[in-house]
Amino acid sequence: MQVRIGKLTQVREVRSVGGALRLAESVLLAGGRQQARLNAWAAVCENRRYAADRESDAPLPGGSGGAAEGSRRPV
Repeated sequence: MQVRIGKLTQVREVRSVGGALRLAESVLLAGGRQQARLNAWAAVCENRRYAADRESDAPLPGGSGGAAEGSRRPV
């Protein structure tokens, strides 16, 4: 069986129903893997922004430490 994916052509011999299913899955889900990588990278970038925001909101070392009760943020 010859499978053409975009510009890439693969020649594989399918010996079983399971092999045929795995081949069909790899062809059909090729774009899904790329989307999953893009989603994972977007999550990494978002986590880095969140960490940078937390770091910028942190109190400076050697600060007064005696903040009024109403000004404390919940953790």
